[in-house]
Amino acid sequence: MKDLFAALKPGSKDWRLAEAIDPDRLPAHIAIIMDGNGRWARRRNLPRVAGHRAGIEPVQTTVETCSRLGIQALTLYAFSVENWKRPRAEVDMLWRLLRLYLRRELPELMRNRVRFTCMGRLDGLPPQVRQDLENSIDATAGNNGLRLNVAINYSGRSELVDAVNAIVEDARLEGRLRDLHIDEESIAARLYTAGLPDPDLLIRTSGEKRVSNFLLWQIAYAELYVTDTLWPDFRRADLLDAILDYQKRDRRFGGLSMDAESAALKEWAEPVATIAQ
Repeated sequence: MKDLFAALKPGSKDWRLAEAIDPDRLPAHIAIIMDGNGRWARRRNLPRVAGHRAGIEPVQTTVETCSRLGIQALTLYAFSVENWKRPRAEVDMLWRLLRLYLRRELPELMRNRVRFTCMGRLDGLPPQVRQDLENSIDATAGNNGLRLNVAINYSGRSELVDAVNAIVEDARLEGRLRDLHIDEESIAARLYTAGLPDPDLLIRTSGEKRVSNFLLWQIAYAELYVTDTLWPDFRRADLLDAILDYQKRDRRFGGLSMDAESAALKEWAEPVATIAQ
């Protein structure tokens, strides 16, 4: 938190929001569906690519804020398998913007000890994009701060298919196909996010209430936060608001909190004792 306050103006809205955050209850992993670039541009009578360009600044702010807060991992949904259906000119511009971000932000990632990784079917990307991604991954591999994980050419269903195929292929190579047993642990170990904690908080901008084939396995118990703010308008205050909302949640993972369980036991103890007598 000290690092975050160093970047804030005392008394500002961001400062007041940061003061309300409990540093002991931060989400370990935040995932974000960055939605609304096209609508942002359309409302301003601009081409869609203008919305994508405007979406770079919120990425920078979000990465910096998560790094300063001490968040372990941040996963951003940048490009889905379905996004290939968009016009060729728009897709090409997205790749140019991604390469621009990687080259321009690498020094900042290094200063903040951010480790950059990406996930998805990366072999389907243009060669120049893959090369820039690999350069950033290699350059930041020794950093021990925030893990910035970007989902590119990604699909939650494809990820599960790839995980199961990897399990089957390993079993085939080891000669144990007949005895193959697949469980949750074996699948989790072969997901693109293996080694990362599952997201605690999933943020979606633009007001849409769907997960859009994103991290289908990993968000089983994530807290969902939907904001009407379009991604290009997403600011540090919006992220802090989402974290504060997360800290108000009672996370039970399918069970009861200790307080709720104690209250339930107390409520039923006396009637049961009376019946037993």
